[in-house]
Amino acid sequence: MHPNSGLRFCVSVFTILLVSNASRFAAAQVADPIAKMQADAVAARQADWGHWGPNPKTYSSWKTHSNRLIPVYTYGIDLKPVIGVNSVYRNESAVESLYGYLPEKTLNPKAEYFDQTDVFRLQKMAIASGKKRVILFVFDGMDWDTTRVAAIAKSGKVYREGRGEGLQFLDYRGTTTDYGFCVTSPRAEGTKVNVDQQTVVNPEGKLRGGYDAVLGGDSPWRPFTDANYLIGKSKETKHAYAESSATATSMTCGIKTYNDAMNVDFMGREVLPIARTLQDDGFAIGVVSSVPISHATPGCAYANNVHRNDYQDLTRDLIGRPSIYHPGGLPGVDVLIGGGWGIDKDKDAAQGKNYVPGNKYIAADDLEAIDVKRGGKYVVAQRTSGVAGPDVLSIAVQEAKKNHQRLFGFFGAEGGHLPFQTADGNYNPVASFGNPNPAKAEVYSEADLHENVKLKDMAVAAIDVLDSRSDRWWLMIESGDVDWANHSNNIDNSIGAVLSGDDAFAAVVAWIEQHGGWDETALILTADHGHYFNLDRPEAFVRSSAE
Repeated sequence: MHPNSGLRFCVSVFTILLVSNASRFAAAQVADPIAKMQADAVAARQADWGHWGPNPKTYSSWKTHSNRLIPVYTYGIDLKPVIGVNSVYRNESAVESLYGYLPEKTLNPKAEYFDQTDVFRLQKMAIASGKKRVILFVFDGMDWDTTRVAAIAKSGKVYREGRGEGLQFLDYRGTTTDYGFCVTSPRAEGTKVNVDQQTVVNPEGKLRGGYDAVLGGDSPWRPFTDANYLIGKSKETKHAYAESSATATSMTCGIKTYNDAMNVDFMGREVLPIARTLQDDGFAIGVVSSVPISHATPGCAYANNVHRNDYQDLTRDLIGRPSIYHPGGLPGVDVLIGGGWGIDKDKDAAQGKNYVPGNKYIAADDLEAIDVKRGGKYVVAQRTSGVAGPDVLSIAVQEAKKNHQRLFGFFGAEGGHLPFQTADGNYNPVASFGNPNPAKAEVYSEADLHENVKLKDMAVAAIDVLDSRSDRWWLMIESGDVDWANHSNNIDNSIGAVLSGDDAFAAVVAWIEQHGGWDETALILTADHGHYFNLDRPEAFVRSSAE
């Protein structure tokens, strides 16, 4: 045998494997056109069908939030008390009271939009009108264009303004339903805090909030006149854009606060979220998220902290354990189901000196203390090796209902979130935009898919347990992976995340219709903030929906 023949054989086999794998990937892309669109856009760094950020010449020029107006959909109630002539933005004293000062070019006598803090007031009005079941459904990061591209990809129907059609939450007409859009800008950006002392170092931060409708548009579909305004970089007017904890605080507490605040005001003082006031009145309280249990939005359902990244302490508030903000502990929620499982860290300076090495989101001693098997109040359902996630959750739900106990569910895959659904309904992400190289796509094992649950499973499980504990309950559901996909500038993941949340909405509606209907139920579906995807050629997704 020639001395190099073995090497040639190995190289040949390796080459065949590479070609074979490439062929399979190419075939998968043909069968999954939106994945191919994303992969091609990342490779070419541009796409004629859309772009992220203010620069239309490149696929990605911005990877975080924006100051866009955000859609709000209501079911069982309407928006009349807050829109049009009732908009806070038509009243100078109301705007000044809202922000703590009068933001430049924010007063608008013709405003049809309202403020995100009105979501809090709508919940209070629903309760006052006799509603016994209130659901706040948050698609984290889902602005109007994110919604529109998902609807077109699913239905093949193009719309260019208004509520639109093509998703279950857009099309549902089984009860009174309404649509509007709101301002999400915070009170301030650039606030510094001390997590160990739970204090604010520089109240009012570095940049104040507000909304200039001339620059940003008076509706989500109106062209903006300054692309840099929406990201706080306009040379004419600068307003801060929001992040998730400030916006969640607006929806749960009804105030404007600084970015990174968790149910505290601009000075770091405690503000009570609606869930806690309702709990005092006998309501059962539930929180569900497709991302970690104490991330900004689910954390703001119940907890207090000067900073969103103090995850273990936020979880302690949620489950009724002593925390840095509440040394005596809060009562805790009745149901908490979300991600974060398997994410361990030895150190996390952002969580302060009391961080416990181990799981980033819940300390081991806290998890042990809440388990009914050790004298706690919660039936614990965790991702379990070799066992189907829905089975794990279902068994825990039945036990909690039978014994009138609380429920804690803990799942997740890479990054702590549930596996990302992609636009084709599968779980096969392609590369996201990275600089200078494409960001690695997440890959899920069979175990990741088998041992986890879907958002719709979590939502229905939470409702079942809540309804067994009280005929009055409040529930937050967060489709958090929309935000994670948009941060990655990944249109395939973004569409998949919206569709996953849409399926959860349909499951919730089915439960409502089978359990007394809408007479005693109000549901508000919205986002906490927007990103900056621009849909330039909607027809590209019509073609994709047909393939």
